Amino acid sequence: MSEVKGRLFDYRPFGPRDPHETHRAATPLELFFDLVTVIAIASAAVGLHHGVAEGHAMQALPVFMVAFFGIWWAWMNYTWFASAYDNDGPIYRLLTFWIMFGFLWLAASVPRFFDGLDITLPVMAYVVMRIGMIALWLIAARNDPSHATTARRYAAGIAVAQVLWVALAWLMVPGTAVFFAVLALAAVTELMVPVYAERAGMTPWHDDHIVERYGLLMIILLGEILLAGSASLAKGGEEIGLASPLLHVALASLVIAFAMWWLYFSRDDHLRVHTEHEGLHFQWGYGHLIPFAATAAVGAGFGVLVDIVSGHAHIPLRAGDIAVAVPLALYMAGLWFVRDRFVLDGGARAVLPVFAVLVLIAGALMPAALESMAVLSVLAVFVRSAMATRARRRIRAES
Repeated sequence: MSEVKGRLFDYRPFGPRDPHETHRAATPLELFFDLVTVIAIASAAVGLHHGVAEGHAMQALPVFMVAFFGIWWAWMNYTWFASAYDNDGPIYRLLTFWIMFGFLWLAASVPRFFDGLDITLPVMAYVVMRIGMIALWLIAARNDPSHATTARRYAAGIAVAQVLWVALAWLMVPGTAVFFAVLALAAVTELMVPVYAERAGMTPWHDDHIVERYGLLMIILLGEILLAGSASLAKGGEEIGLASPLLHVALASLVIAFAMWWLYFSRDDHLRVHTEHEGLHFQWGYGHLIPFAATAAVGAGFGVLVDIVSGHAHIPLRAGDIAVAVPLALYMAGLWFVRDRFVLDGGARAVLPVFAVLVLIAGALMPAALESMAVLSVLAVFVRSAMATRARRRIRAES
């Protein structure tokens, strides 16, 4: 018993991880943390889904973006720290649990934010999470002298940003121009903290580990689309048939989700070129907000389509098609922004932007829009894969 007790409360310094460590993979604790992320993302997607289905897309979309930004940023803060300093010790685990509690609080507060821009509960949830993150960075500063300045900058920057969020919640009237101005200032401050901190010395994050963590989050987001497809089949019940619109929605959601997975998990390195050029990893890390948010929005769009074809939403079918087309096009454009423009050349580099435009046209103008978007998604996979493979063979032949 004493031996077990000693291990339980044994302190392990938060020394830096080896950025070149082999076989570095996501830990069970990180996967546990991602479960909380699932709940929060689902809550934001449901808010967007209901807003669009009720005919308030223009009001729901910016609220969704703010909510998704808060969820994504909380995930980002923890993920990049863990890549550099995760030691799986008891103190690290307990602080992670503390941050997870705040994350759950954030997820629970999202519906109230959609209802009336009530940001008080989300800010309180962030205060809880920030206490944990500041503690993690201060411990890292103490145990990693070579990156102590960087770690202290992170801790100070997080605290300053949090002061802005608290001022927003307690001093500003929701919906006013000043409210949105301070909200934008707080978001920009958040984004600038890592840029400022890393100038003092880059933390030893692991590129393969980060790529895996981003890929795991993408899988979580794609699950929102599969969930909408499952809901479509459930709405149809035993009466669903080959001609049922609900079956078409379910099949289209599966095809599009599979195509989105294939486009993301290609054979091209996601981060390698960015680690070779200082500063580009910020474009990759931050730029993922576009495909991540777009994927969640595609799931919400399919939820809208399910409501329309099942008679639970009284907006035109075309509105549901557009609710899928716009985020699907943004997803393709986002992948081009964070990856394809760096790793591909020639005509292959233009594949995703071209198909993004075609998806928008299909969703807005073409008959059988959903089926057309599914076909275009599959064609995007095949065309991009073929052209990328041809380019790789040419490069090998020339070398």
